[in-house]
Amino acid sequence: MKQVRQIVSNTEGVIEPGPILMRKSGDTIFADITISLRGDASFDKAHEISHNVETNIRNSLPNAAVTIHFEPNWEEVPRNSKINEIAISVEGVKEVHNISSYTSEGKIYASLHVMVDREINLDSAHKISEMIEDKIQNDIPQTEHVTIHLEPHVSIPENLKVEGKKTEERIKSILNEYEEIKKIGRIVILNFKDMLKIDIDVSFDKTLSIERVHDLTSQIEIKIHTHLKNSIITIHPEPI
Repeated sequence: MKQVRQIVSNTEGVIEPGPILMRKSGDTIFADITISLRGDASFDKAHEISHNVETNIRNSLPNAAVTIHFEPNWEEVPRNSKINEIAISVEGVKEVHNISSYTSEGKIYASLHVMVDREINLDSAHKISEMIEDKIQNDIPQTEHVTIHLEPHVSIPENLKVEGKKTEERIKSILNEYEEIKKIGRIVILNFKDMLKIDIDVSFDKTLSIERVHDLTSQIEIKIHTHLKNSIITIHPEPI
């Protein structure tokens, strides 16, 4: 995973990598990757960068099947990258994403989402959160306050069971409610333990801004999750 994260970070146009989920099935390595791009990037440009990330990963891992999910980032990149580096170094942190920070009267206020083991209790998770906050304030002394949103991290096993058509039809019915979706592509639903891993390809008008596409995919993910509670959803948007 460190190799893939480094490849993503080194791809031109990527501000920072977000959550990376990887699993192996047979000879194929499946990778679900979130990348952060400039918020003012066009949808075409965002898709180009996503394609470059996928190509760079395949050059190093020819047997990789890659799904890219991109998010807009309007924040100060160097500082946020530093916050990401600090948080990910704390023991117990699995992934870090959605970092934002701003300055007011010389003080820095930061917010970030941190993924930890879904099996640990609230007390243990809170201690990890406190360690992150202390380390950020120690390494970036101007930091006045840090808001940390804790999220459960799920390790996906190598062998998964493919879910049936009934679940796929439920997802398609939700997608059809959005007129901005011009085409519904691949829907892959994998079942493991009490969780569903759902990957969806959809096409939008290429003139839509990356921010609008991000808002739409977020809304769709939330709506699907209300119908399929125990699910991890990744929507891969493409221009058409």
